[in-house]
Amino acid sequence: MFETIQYELKESVAYISLNRPDTLNAFTAQMNHEIRTAVKQASTDDSVRCIVLRGEGRAFCSGQDLSVIDEDTKLGDILTDYYGPMVQQLHSCEKPIIAAVNGAAAGAGFSLALAADFRVMAEKSFFMNAFIHVGLIPDSGNLYYLKRLVGDAKALEISVLGQRIKPDEAKQLGLTTAVYSNETFEEDVHTFAQQIVQLPTKAIGLIKRNIKAAEHLKFEDFLTYEAQSQSIAGATDDHQEGMKAFAEKRQPQFSGQ
Repeated sequence: MFETIQYELKESVAYISLNRPDTLNAFTAQMNHEIRTAVKQASTDDSVRCIVLRGEGRAFCSGQDLSVIDEDTKLGDILTDYYGPMVQQLHSCEKPIIAAVNGAAAGAGFSLALAADFRVMAEKSFFMNAFIHVGLIPDSGNLYYLKRLVGDAKALEISVLGQRIKPDEAKQLGLTTAVYSNETFEEDVHTFAQQIVQLPTKAIGLIKRNIKAAEHLKFEDFLTYEAQSQSIAGATDDHQEGMKAFAEKRQPQFSGQ
């Protein structure tokens, strides 16, 4: 079904693997489209309770494949036609998304990782806003997410200096949830994904909705939105299971419904 990515469903986790290792998983228009399609597929599949984005080979994603860019390329059109729809699909997804960064996440590859809900890194990996080195601005939603994670001043520093952000610094900045050993990275990612899978999936989706709503709603309007969301959460099977488990003094067994 896919040519530039791999899609695998394992224990309620949809693994979407960028699969152009010979280019360090550099983006092409086809890859943009296939990632968008795969995330949409996972979003609408009730058996999926978590999505993991990862890269085959030595890198997560090195950004745009510059071999297909020339002086006649209209970069704004590429963003509008390919990158924008891809990151919008990620942004609108209510399933939890983990970016498993096993190597370089540079340029738009960093943007892809930023669009995830969680980022976990291998010891050998790094983030890099490489756009400045070719005279461009961070794109694909990069600064939208980055400034919210690290603040205006640090986002400017990361973008203008264009330096590598190694795992220890990423952890300090709040850019990564965890740093795993290179040798056990794949196993550790799966373990983390399984922790997320065990949580009430619909409640996670509602939390994501409310965080986004808080960006633009007035406080009194947010309280109304919050109450509506809690009513939806209260009607889920997982809420009933949580209440029953609390009364019975046991761990809840959430179904994601």
